[in-house]
Amino acid sequence: MNFFYAILASVLVSVLSLVGVLTFVLNDALLKRVLIRMVGFGAGGLIGGALFHLLPEALAQSSTSLEVFFYVFVGFMFFFLVEKYLYWRHCHKENCDVHPFTYLNLIGDGIHNLIDGLIIGASFFVSPVVGWAATIAIIFHEIPQELGDFAVLVYGGFSKKKALWFNFLSATTAILGTIIGYFCSSSVSDFSKILLPLAAGGFIYIAACDLVPQLHKHPDSKEATSSLFWFLGSAVFMLILAVMMH
Repeated sequence: MNFFYAILASVLVSVLSLVGVLTFVLNDALLKRVLIRMVGFGAGGLIGGALFHLLPEALAQSSTSLEVFFYVFVGFMFFFLVEKYLYWRHCHKENCDVHPFTYLNLIGDGIHNLIDGLIIGASFFVSPVVGWAATIAIIFHEIPQELGDFAVLVYGGFSKKKALWFNFLSATTAILGTIIGYFCSSSVSDFSKILLPLAAGGFIYIAACDLVPQLHKHPDSKEATSSLFWFLGSAVFMLILAVMMH
């Protein structure tokens, strides 16, 4: 049953790539207001998922806390190096500074979604609670990211329909990652014990180094207050979920 839930979660995450359809029905001004709030929502969800779900579960599985935080650091550095040297960008605006970028963006997004799938698969192998918590954290991040990826493809010359289709194809690598992550957890010793803190480090990196700086680029007091509300709201939601499940 856990495997079924894992596949269901990865399909849900993949379908979120079609969020770009909002650009067909929302005007640009409204879309930008929605997007900045979703960035705050995603940042809080990732921080909450890492601190209140993945790390406690990793600490429960490990014999020493030092080992867990070492892998958190490795996960943080891995995401930093990927973004630094392989140009894995998370764009949350229309005119992104990336220029041989369309297919490179698709490749980077495919790898990203594969890793998301690995996290989902390993988390559901541990328990449905950890699995759904990790999935929710990923979903919080996927909404602004997929809108950004869609904008990059359109900016690079794709039609909106073509951008939706290619973005969806790159998102389906999450399903493959879920299958690999789940069965590696059952057959490879310590796979989930290592992957959970690695994922926590990655979540913290994306939230702190990618999403939160985007919030600082909007100094308007009304937008800042709204973004803070969404940030705190999603983090508190993850905390409440952790308390209820325990």
